[in-house]
Amino acid sequence: MTNNYTYFEFTLPKGLVDTNGGIHRHGIMRLVTGKDEIVVHKDSRVQQESYYRILVILSRAITRLGNLSPVTPKLLEQIFLIDLIYLQNFFNHINQHQGGLARSGEY
Repeated sequence: MTNNYTYFEFTLPKGLVDTNGGIHRHGIMRLVTGKDEIVVHKDSRVQQESYYRILVILSRAITRLGNLSPVTPKLLEQIFLIDLIYLQNFFNHINQHQGGLARSGEY
């Protein structure tokens, strides 16, 4: 767990497999801001295909995945479906946590 209450560690069920066969499962996600929502809304990929929104917002919220940084929407296109579902649930959990910040960062 990082020291800041706005950053949360996570571990993906499967992990992203990079081009060299390395697996990246551990990462850090931060709470999103109003600016993140504005940037996502203005993104041309989201305007063309609303389903792309989740990849853009997750790429803004995930600060690190394994030793990969920055995490881009293109990179997130490569993750397994089970990991995408996990990330969506984790994102919703930390950003809608009863109106307060979780001190433990546990999910």
